[in-house]
Amino acid sequence: MPRPHNMPLPPAARSKTVTAVLGPTNTGKTHLAIERMLAQKSGLIGLPLRLLAREVYGRIAERAGADAVALITGEEKILPKSARFYVSTVEAMPLDLDTEFVAIDEVQLAGDLDRGHVFTDRILNLRGRSETLLLGAATVRPLLEKLIPGLNVVTRPRMSVLAYAGQKKVSRLPPRSAIVAFSSDEVYGIAELIRRQRGGAAVVLGSLSPRTRNAQVELFQNGDVEHLVATDAIGMGLNLDVDHIAFAGNRKYDGYQYRQLTAAEMGQIAGRAGRHTRDGTFGVTGRVDPLDDDLVEQIENHHFGALKVLQWRNSHLDFSSTTALRRTLDRPPNEDGLARAPISEDITALENLLRDSLIQDLAKGQKAVELLWDVCQVPDYRKIAPANHAELLNTIYTHLMQDGAIADDWFTRQLAFADRTDGDIDTLANRIAHIRTWTFVANRPDWLADPAHWQGVTRDIEDRLSDALHDRLTQRFVDRRTSVLMRRLRENAMLEAEITSSGDVLVEGQHIGNLLGFRFAPDSSAEGQDEKAVRAAAQKALTTEIENRADRLSRSENGDFILASDGSIRWRGEAVAKLTAGEDVLSPTVLLLADEHLTGPARDKVQERINLWVRSQVETLLKPLTDLKAAEGLAGLARGIAFRIVEGLGVLERQEAADEIRQLDQDMRASLRKLGVRFGAYNIYVPALLKPAPSQLLAQLWALKHGSLDMDGLSELPQLSASGRTSIPVDPTIDKALYKVVGFRVCGPRAVRIDILERLADLIRPLIAWKPLDAEVSPPDGAIAEGGGFTVTVAMTSLLGCAGEDFSAVLKSLGYRLENREVQRPAAPKAEEPGQPTEAEVPAEAAPENAEAAGETSETPSAESASPETTAEPAPVEAEAPVEAGAEVEAVTGTESAEPAAEAEAAPTQEASAAEAPAEAGEMETVTIEIWRPGRSDRRPRGRSQDNRRGAEGRKGAGQKRPAGPKGKGGKPQRGGKPFEGGQGRRDKAPQRDKPIDPDSPFAALMALKTDMDNKGKK
Repeated sequence: MPRPHNMPLPPAARSKTVTAVLGPTNTGKTHLAIERMLAQKSGLIGLPLRLLAREVYGRIAERAGADAVALITGEEKILPKSARFYVSTVEAMPLDLDTEFVAIDEVQLAGDLDRGHVFTDRILNLRGRSETLLLGAATVRPLLEKLIPGLNVVTRPRMSVLAYAGQKKVSRLPPRSAIVAFSSDEVYGIAELIRRQRGGAAVVLGSLSPRTRNAQVELFQNGDVEHLVATDAIGMGLNLDVDHIAFAGNRKYDGYQYRQLTAAEMGQIAGRAGRHTRDGTFGVTGRVDPLDDDLVEQIENHHFGALKVLQWRNSHLDFSSTTALRRTLDRPPNEDGLARAPISEDITALENLLRDSLIQDLAKGQKAVELLWDVCQVPDYRKIAPANHAELLNTIYTHLMQDGAIADDWFTRQLAFADRTDGDIDTLANRIAHIRTWTFVANRPDWLADPAHWQGVTRDIEDRLSDALHDRLTQRFVDRRTSVLMRRLRENAMLEAEITSSGDVLVEGQHIGNLLGFRFAPDSSAEGQDEKAVRAAAQKALTTEIENRADRLSRSENGDFILASDGSIRWRGEAVAKLTAGEDVLSPTVLLLADEHLTGPARDKVQERINLWVRSQVETLLKPLTDLKAAEGLAGLARGIAFRIVEGLGVLERQEAADEIRQLDQDMRASLRKLGVRFGAYNIYVPALLKPAPSQLLAQLWALKHGSLDMDGLSELPQLSASGRTSIPVDPTIDKALYKVVGFRVCGPRAVRIDILERLADLIRPLIAWKPLDAEVSPPDGAIAEGGGFTVTVAMTSLLGCAGEDFSAVLKSLGYRLENREVQRPAAPKAEEPGQPTEAEVPAEAAPENAEAAGETSETPSAESASPETTAEPAPVEAEAPVEAGAEVEAVTGTESAEPAAEAEAAPTQEASAAEAPAEAGEMETVTIEIWRPGRSDRRPRGRSQDNRRGAEGRKGAGQKRPAGPKGKGGKPQRGGKPFEGGQGRRDKAPQRDKPIDPDSPFAALMALKTDMDNKGKK
């Protein structure tokens, strides 16, 4: 007949069947208990942690069979019908069992302020019929011998040596180390550090579910990681293959205050280093001061001060009333060596519940009071606040008293709060704490209508949450690649390496880096103590792959290469080389981007092929420049002009070589034209180089030689040029030379494309050269009545894409001078529709908006259509096209880039022509118009003869002085060359030329236009 569990043993009977097996860690005490219990018919063992209970349960079930072993904890019960052996936490030990064997582990915890009274009760009152073992540290021996007279004590020595290893940084800890911290935040922080520097760590906290803890420990035990970060829970009998224990702190919160760890507590934790006969070491991390010599001596020799008292609380309770229950709980101990335990969570919960009048009314009678005390035993796993925990217990007790059981629908709603596996580590840990409460409730035999069902439901939820938490911990604190590699390295196995088609380098299936072209870029997280071994394993695969790549590159087509904006040469998308400045802009140096894996003949093949591609790229895109540089077929001055064009990367400002250009004969000019050179009014240039691809390449080559590839404007200007912009605002931060390289000329606040400047000159030239032939003939759009100047037209502003002050600044930079004139004109008639301006009132500033329309309606042919590069222009017609705009009047009959600008029919007159026309009847008004005239060249003396100005190139009239021209219309002298006699002029007195005029040339078109205008004048 078993003794009632609430009846304490008298001191004289306590030593019956009891043996205390005491000693430090790693003495085999738990192993001894398991062996002794399995030798009996039945047995019960109490362990300090649910985690340890799970471990011991597994070991016993493996030997005796799962049907013979029961597991009893607060949150879990496995109770086979034929169970003979019971494994339990100390708090959940069934006190009504009558077994042959009883063992209580870590009995020194009887001195713990929080849980000690439970251990003391089991030590004093729980016995096996034939054998009882009390397992623990030697520090509890004096008190055990005092409280259990006649106790048989057996001491066991440690099986291995424990030595102090001093202070080391976390990053320098040896493999198979456990770092002990005393809060979850510290544990997570250290684990994160180890992951970054050593590949990963397993994490063990006392609050983890057994399933999560076992999964984490398995990572450490099987060698996936070499480090374990844990709380002091590992000091309570967890058996791990740990070689070194490192303390990351020496203070802990014990539920009441922060305090220093005692020497015995540190010895209990440090003793986990070493397993069986393998020696272990202990020490501290860099954030903890080195241990004192006295403390080290105590830990190494396991000599600690004995416990002074054991915590005790009366277990013989009176449930006749709540008052009687309180009185018996408050009873003090009456034996030496026992101290009354501090108020614990269950007593606090009882006090909070009894403040509710409803609970006081319900707690009447022995069964009601006993049930109330049972409800108070529900642990506060959530650790929110005592009041919140009491509120939950209040609801549970009310359900039990009023309904006889907890309602299923209410219980289901509580489970729903925890039944989710999303969220981070802390969220999942909180849900596990929540579900542990309901697991504890479900394991009470009579609190639910179907407790077995709800035990399964809560266990499933906890398992899912545990698995999710393990996954989150592993993802955050373990680098799977490194863990696999380290395991293979420990096994001294040959590592298998491969390189995927995308360049990923894999060793044992784990990504360790990328092969970028001919360079291996290791994954930063692959660095560490295994880096050399990993790279050695990858060496063979890298060498083979790089040699194969070199062979493929050497046989690649030109289309497989591109030159990137950063100057790198990419082969099939991967950077393999980089351009650097050479001695000549057009001959850059190629620098291979390769590491030590590319050597010997393979490297030579790659270098040769990329050099060939660069030369081909330059010779293809910049062929006009390379032809000019070779200067085949050029002689004398033409060769010098070609050199200067190459020096300017395709652009030579005419004023910089005005004297040389004037001295070129027609054969020299023709030879330059055959090489793609165009002679313009402002620039001698190569139109083919203004295309996007050559322009981009020129800009890059120039930047390599004169600056860097990250200089301002290098990426923007070629894009603006390629987009079709005819002019752009000037950015003062961009080198003006760069504008010239990409085909723009800086003209005041705007940069204008050089070919557009020539088209502008083609628009302006016929307006300046226009002369009145008949009073009835109206001047063309933009010309002025007396000639020699022009007004800005929509076609001009549309061409440049700017108007107003910007356009005026462009003209001034080209050498034109502005003249304001007040003229009379008939008042404009009122518009038929209010607010609709007349044609004459449309300002020039509106031109950019009508650019497209103007371009479509303009009859002025473009330079490409009217004056193609291949057109052979007759020598007598060619003009010098001097630098300054003032000389354009003298070159009206022809120039290399001249395009016919006059229209076939006279356009409507603008402000200037309207002002000169006879006033019609009606009101007159005075307006100010802007007239632009060519400025005089500063490079040419004012008294210089016409012969010198025009040069001695065989043109008509060379060396002859022309008489002053006759008066024009209105008595004003005519301008622009020989006088027109009888309205005929040069047309009637043109001398015979050495060569016939090409009828397709722009000069022939211009002569025909003038003839047509003369004929109209005669009519």
